[in-house]
Amino acid sequence: MAAYILRRILLMIPTLFGVMLVTFVVTQFVPGGPVERMLAQIEGHGGVGEVRTGGAGDLYQGAQGMDEERIEQLRALYGFDRPPAERFITMMKSYLVFDFGQSYYHHTSVAGLVISKLPVSMSLGLWTFVIVYGVCIPLGIKKAMSDGSRFDVVSSTIILIGYAIPGFVLAIVLIVLFGGGSFWNIFPLRGIVSDNWHELGMIAKVLDYLWHMVLPVTASAVGSLAVMTLLTKNSFLEEIRKQYVLTARAKGLSEKRVLYRHVFRNAIIPIITGFPGSFIAAFFTGSLLIETIFSLDGMGLLAYESIMNRDYPVVLGTLYFFTIIGLISRLLTDISYVVVDPRITFESVK
Repeated sequence: MAAYILRRILLMIPTLFGVMLVTFVVTQFVPGGPVERMLAQIEGHGGVGEVRTGGAGDLYQGAQGMDEERIEQLRALYGFDRPPAERFITMMKSYLVFDFGQSYYHHTSVAGLVISKLPVSMSLGLWTFVIVYGVCIPLGIKKAMSDGSRFDVVSSTIILIGYAIPGFVLAIVLIVLFGGGSFWNIFPLRGIVSDNWHELGMIAKVLDYLWHMVLPVTASAVGSLAVMTLLTKNSFLEEIRKQYVLTARAKGLSEKRVLYRHVFRNAIIPIITGFPGSFIAAFFTGSLLIETIFSLDGMGLLAYESIMNRDYPVVLGTLYFFTIIGLISRLLTDISYVVVDPRITFESVK
């Protein structure tokens, strides 16, 4: 396994380099880059014949617009006066020490900006992860044990309806029903805590936080329940129908003993092996629509704003970091196969 892990780590380097190179090249051809956006902002707010003072406003030259010298100064301000290859090499050297530079739009460090947004995305992702795994595994086992029963049919219908409803549509429905839209004003609609959260006691803080998370977590989790539940059910059904289960039953073992002593360990492998990747993703991913609807300032909203504002340091810096996280989570997923089932070996993997 050590050799396999070493090979995977070595393969991460060209993979990471390729992802960053492709993304960097794409950004060079996207119209309306940071220089163009700044020019439009300066000329749009300068007014006819007006000379702005302070910061980038000093570059405005009145009604005639920007001359070439001033435009070159603006390009140098964002580093676009250097060749693309040189900028890419410089960027990658900085990224090796996790120095992601400064945001063009927020005027703060990219690392600090990401850290400030993580609590929101972590709250949404982690609770969604806990609910999905906590509900789907027991429910999937129950459905497998009662395959074809009324409970199985009704529960499948309900979770498939939930799967068919987009998360943002469910979010709007929840707001209308429970957020003071047209019926009951029960849950808050913005943020993960109240404005006076720091003035509350410890228990009140926890309750206030949980109260704010009910609607967004529900909207985020419902759509994920069907996939995990049916995966669990089908995995257990496949194992239950195998010969060794029939043999165990023929020996007079109880259904509970057959299920948890023999079936569970084999059937749980496909579910547990996806656990590391899902757990890591829960900390760092964000949902743009859910965060926007419930006014949650997290990673999803940051990613959207960065792309729309051509904030390349944030786009490329977060992509670099999350690509590393994704590659590590995939490696942990492979390793978890061996941890869950020692019969699996990587010795023959080339």
